[in-house]
Amino acid sequence: MIYAFWHSYDFQNSNFQLIEKYPWVPQIGLDWAVAVDGLSMPLVILTGLINTLAIFAAWRVTKKPRLFYGLILLMYSAQLGVFMAQDLLFFFLMWEVELVPVYLLISIWGGPKRRYAATKFILYTAAASIFILVAGFAMAFSGETITFDMMALGMKQYPQSLEILAYTCFLVAFGVKLPIFPLHTWLPDAHGEASTTGSMILAGVLLKMGGYALIRFNMEMLPDAHVYFAPVLAVLGIVNIIYGAFCAFGQTNLKRRLAYSSIAHMGFVLVGIASYTELGISGAMLQMVSHGLIAATLFFLSGATYERTHTLMMDKMGGIAKVMPKVFALFTAGSMASLALPGMSGFVGELMVFLGIASTNVYSSSFKVVVILLSAVGIIITPIYLLSILRQVFYGQKNESFHLDIIGPDLRPRELFIAACLFLPIVGIGLYPKMATQMYDVKTVEVAKHTRGALPIIAHNKPYDLLYSSKLRTPKLEDSQVASLINAVK
Repeated sequence: MIYAFWHSYDFQNSNFQLIEKYPWVPQIGLDWAVAVDGLSMPLVILTGLINTLAIFAAWRVTKKPRLFYGLILLMYSAQLGVFMAQDLLFFFLMWEVELVPVYLLISIWGGPKRRYAATKFILYTAAASIFILVAGFAMAFSGETITFDMMALGMKQYPQSLEILAYTCFLVAFGVKLPIFPLHTWLPDAHGEASTTGSMILAGVLLKMGGYALIRFNMEMLPDAHVYFAPVLAVLGIVNIIYGAFCAFGQTNLKRRLAYSSIAHMGFVLVGIASYTELGISGAMLQMVSHGLIAATLFFLSGATYERTHTLMMDKMGGIAKVMPKVFALFTAGSMASLALPGMSGFVGELMVFLGIASTNVYSSSFKVVVILLSAVGIIITPIYLLSILRQVFYGQKNESFHLDIIGPDLRPRELFIAACLFLPIVGIGLYPKMATQMYDVKTVEVAKHTRGALPIIAHNKPYDLLYSSKLRTPKLEDSQVASLINAVK
């Protein structure tokens, strides 16, 4: 992948590249249509890295290994299909195909409550997928031509009611995957019961599918509706940040605490998407990439700890730093990256989101102050629950029942290699953010400009007078002038 992008991808081109399109099932208009641009290319590379390292992390899997690796590769293909799809039916097909391997990986190789967690996952995500189909067909059949081509759908003009309906359906469908409160309850159960490999892929890639789809569909295709929903996304992002952080602090299961931490970090993605600025959208993209790397690292180290202690309950641990100093050092570094320590990728992503929402001239000053202050509450709570993990798991009195000397006390070379491959980009992006941002800067500028283009039209109707800036509101115009303005902007 890196070789192909290095030689055949132009970072300064915001259009789709490496295009493949062939008729697949022409009777229903389904095409094999794939391509990449600045939004999908970084996530394609992230998918490749996380899945490859997750396979190495599953080295010790002995139960039905051929089925296990086959499901991993099927899920890998479906994830790439989601990020590269240019046909709405093909996108929906890849979105659905990805659900089956995840369900089987949790229900066969998961923990004691694996069937409950797997069933909850499939019910939430499969039910939410129906909304993609509803919105997609509504958009495809709108107007004089019927098409499932995503570029053509983005160029159509939709009635306002249809656009708001489609936006709502997409928000529900992608909100489950991100996940957005209150559609999030499947995630802690899935993480708590999934194997190490499953948790790495869930946190590292699957959640990013929701954030990517929100930008691709809701922002790019439905910019007029985004004007109405952007403040809602900002509020939902704040709820995610605060709620996820407080829930994480109350968990005693190590993986469930990290799962709620993921919910909190995805809140920054929503705030960045709602900012209307190039910096905020770029921060949302960087936050997805950064969180994918950091979360995969922490869940991998949690799995390595579980292999040696046979428990995920933090109140039953203690003193592990003495016998597993490498795990302790790496977990500490991963926790520092997750709490946004300067010099690591988490800091850059969250800082860009804050600067993006603070510098926008779209919202009123009072709304921006509220968003920034409440988001900062999550940043204050995050170090508390992450440092609490270190205190409970690695310090204190050693639990003699772990029998660490029998299993092997510290990380093996294979595990050190996996951790190193994840930490290199975390530190690299933290010290030199352009390493990641140059992949999508041109595209995020275009997306921000596209969504801001809808503001003069919708602002004339004065939605959310207390939230949007008064500078957006134009003096009262005659009907003919309004019509001319709308036609000019469109």
